[in-house]
Amino acid sequence: MSSSRACAECNKTSFSRDDITGQLACSTCGAIQPFDQFDAQIGGITGIQGTFIRLGTTGSGSVYTYKERKHFAANSLIDELTSRLGLGSKSNEIRSMISDITEGEFGQGNWFSVLIGSCAYVVMRKDDRPLPMAEVASAVGCDVYELGRMILRVVDFLDLRSDFPEFDIVHSLERTLKNSHCFEDVDGSKLDTMKKQGVFLIQCAVKWFLSTGRRPLPLVVAVLVFVAELNQVEVRIEELATEVHAAVSTCRARYKELLETLVKAAQVLPWGKDVTTKNIVKNAPFLIQYMEKKSMARPGEKRKSLDELGLNMEDVIKECLRQNNAYTESRTGGTSSQNDSQYFSTQSDVERPGIEDVDRMEISPECLSMMYREFLNENPSAYNSRSGENAHKRSTFKFDIRDCWEWWEGKSELSKKLLLKQLLEKDVGVDTMPPSFVAGQVKCRMRRERINAAKLRIEKIMHPLDANGTVNGMVDPEKKSKKRRGMVVDDVDWEDLIIETLIIHGVKEEEIEKGHYNTLLDLHVFNSGTV
Repeated sequence: MSSSRACAECNKTSFSRDDITGQLACSTCGAIQPFDQFDAQIGGITGIQGTFIRLGTTGSGSVYTYKERKHFAANSLIDELTSRLGLGSKSNEIRSMISDITEGEFGQGNWFSVLIGSCAYVVMRKDDRPLPMAEVASAVGCDVYELGRMILRVVDFLDLRSDFPEFDIVHSLERTLKNSHCFEDVDGSKLDTMKKQGVFLIQCAVKWFLSTGRRPLPLVVAVLVFVAELNQVEVRIEELATEVHAAVSTCRARYKELLETLVKAAQVLPWGKDVTTKNIVKNAPFLIQYMEKKSMARPGEKRKSLDELGLNMEDVIKECLRQNNAYTESRTGGTSSQNDSQYFSTQSDVERPGIEDVDRMEISPECLSMMYREFLNENPSAYNSRSGENAHKRSTFKFDIRDCWEWWEGKSELSKKLLLKQLLEKDVGVDTMPPSFVAGQVKCRMRRERINAAKLRIEKIMHPLDANGTVNGMVDPEKKSKKRRGMVVDDVDWEDLIIETLIIHGVKEEEIEKGHYNTLLDLHVFNSGTV
């Protein structure tokens, strides 16, 4: 047979096919011709496929559609993100919620990752075990605000606003204490005690409105750092804030507010005037025990005794005032009843036995505080004994400051999670206003002063000063001392200039006090048509 192709060896065109192998051989030289059975696929995607594998298949007879590949990738991403958040047991519930939202279509892309994080947040929030939004955003790889917008859309789509629970800050504290690397070396019993103390303090902080209008995680960090310092556990606020994805500066601000509020609460102690933010940690055991006792007291119940702090205050005072007390000998070098007159009022030394009735003594709180403090510093262990005919045998009184190590009892209901209504009904000895509200009122008062000063400056320009140095009968508060050349210097900054501009354009003073200068300038200055 002849062919249009030439032999690769002799260039002849005469070939013959072997009956056994089916190969084509040259009739002249007998060389086997290569690529004789090659079948060119020229029919396109619908042509003959043969045994070749095309893109989109896994072999002969198993072709996945686009929808199947999309569902496979979506389920893989859901499993990955839930595992990263430690929610492997909730993956099916999260997958079901996503299927309801997307009507079974799921999705792919960056928006789908944000949707997974949002559904995970909503599922845990419904179970009263909320995740920090910053932690979810970090795992998903998006911005907190983008995640928040998606969460709102999910809540609105599923109609969960009516029964959507509040953020559980107590669970957030317990979860942080359990999962943080800063507390992994702490003993189990001490960690349990720290958890109860932290729950107690953070619920007191909620009652003091330290969490009102604020992100909860910085307050959690502040409470845990304070509790760690109270239990002699070294924890840096920077490390803990980084772990929970909170701003370090905000955590420092919440920690400062917590210390200041505890100092206010410590004013009820006999030595409360000496308590500051620097020594509040040393006084915290007494304060917390007082707050715990106070919260367990029934409304209207009077104080039964003086030992609210776990100390027998009556014995302490008697020991301080006894004539043969080592405290008096160390202070004066002898026992003189006249030296005690600077601390209290008494009629004569004959009435000294009447000292047993402490309620009849006229002792000022300042003197009592000073005597108590000096007694603890100089006599950690005092022996209460008396010799003589009139003395009766009494039990020895001893005081050791190390006994305060067992100050925590944990019997208060504030050591457990309470509802907000129950929490607000508790009395811990001090009530405060929200710090954000107080700061807002202070700023409004400062803006009111700036507004009054700006009105006086405008009046000064429009109406010159009269002979008495007043403006329309009002004394100018901004009149400064003259310099050498007779110039009057006014302390005016950019905010004063903006306030003057707004007043000139007729903006109400109530609106200026709110401080929304950019909005007011856009509404009344730049869009008013007045240059």
